[in-house]
Amino acid sequence: MKKKLSDIPVSVLDLATIVQGDIPADSFRKSLQVAKRVEQLGYNRYWFAEHHNMENIASSATSVLIGYIAAGTSSIRVGAGGVMLPNHAPLIIAEQFGTLESLYPGRIDLGLGRAPGTDQLTSFALRRNLNGNIDDFPQDVIELKNYLAPRSVGTKVRAIPGEGTQVPIWLLGSSTYSAQLAAVLGLPFAFAAHFAPALLQEALKLYRQRFTPSGELQQPYSMTCINIIAADTDEEAQYLASSFYRLAMGIVTNKRMPLQPPIKSMDGVWSEYEEAAVKQMMQYTFIGSAETVHKRLQTFLDDTGVDEIMVASYIYDNAAKIHSYELIAPFFKGIN
Repeated sequence: MKKKLSDIPVSVLDLATIVQGDIPADSFRKSLQVAKRVEQLGYNRYWFAEHHNMENIASSATSVLIGYIAAGTSSIRVGAGGVMLPNHAPLIIAEQFGTLESLYPGRIDLGLGRAPGTDQLTSFALRRNLNGNIDDFPQDVIELKNYLAPRSVGTKVRAIPGEGTQVPIWLLGSSTYSAQLAAVLGLPFAFAAHFAPALLQEALKLYRQRFTPSGELQQPYSMTCINIIAADTDEEAQYLASSFYRLAMGIVTNKRMPLQPPIKSMDGVWSEYEEAAVKQMMQYTFIGSAETVHKRLQTFLDDTGVDEIMVASYIYDNAAKIHSYELIAPFFKGIN
C-alpha cells in the first residue's frame, strides 16, 4: 500500500545561506526565524550541513549553530545533516554532540557524511592529521558510535559528556556507499537528492535490501532531501527560483557568490550548457504553487516510498522562504 504525504513527517535542511548584502550573523538570525516558525507548524527536524570555504554558506561550525537553534526553540529536533566525519576526530564529535544532548535532551540528531564538504586544499587544512582518509569512514563511524554508547568495562578513552547519551546517528550520502554502510550497521539513511539526484533510487533499493536490524533500528528508515520553492502562484515561485538557479550556476561554473535577488528571466544569464547542468542537478526540485508542488511531491513519494522528506529552500527573501514552508506544511503528518 502506497504512502500518502500525510503519512510521513517533513523536516528542514539549512545551510545558513548568506544572501547578497548580508554577513554570517544575519544568516544565523534568519535561520532562527525559520526554525521558530517551522517548529510552530509541526516540522520534525531542523538540520545544518557542514561546508567550508564557501562565501555563500555559513554553516561551517555545525555543532555551534545546532546549539543556537536548539536554545531558541523548544521541541523541534535539531541536528547535523551532516557532520563530515573525515574532517574530525570521532572523540571530538562525540563530546560536542554529547554536550548538545545533555543541554537539549531528546532533541539532537547526528548525521554523518564522508565527503569533506569543501575543496581539496581546504580539506587538507581541515584534516586532523596528514593521514586522514575517507576510507577510514566505516571505522570512524563505529568508533563514534561506541563513544556515545553506555560505558563498557575496561574502556580507557571516554567521551564526557557523550557516554551513554546514544545520540541518534544517521548516515548521509549521495551515492550507494553510505546506503550500504547504513544497511550493514542498521542505521537510518538520508540521501542528498537536492544536489545529487542520479543514484537516489539505486541507493534506496540497496539500503532496503541489505538492511540488518540493530539495537537502534529494527526496520529500515530512509529520508531524502529535496528542494522546494513554493509561492502563491506558479509564476511567483518561478520568479523566486531564479535566485536558486544562479546559486546552482555558481556551482557549475565554480564562481560561487552570495544568494542573489530574484530576476524576471534567466534568458541571457546562463548558457545552454549551464542551464542543462543546473536542471540535471534539480531533478528533484519542486517549484510552483501549493497545488502544483503537492501533486509532484505525491508522485515523488509514490516513486521512492521514503519514510520522511527533508526540504531545502534557497529563497532570497526570508519572509518568502518562511511562506514557502507554510504552504507545504499541511501536506504532511503531524502538522498543525
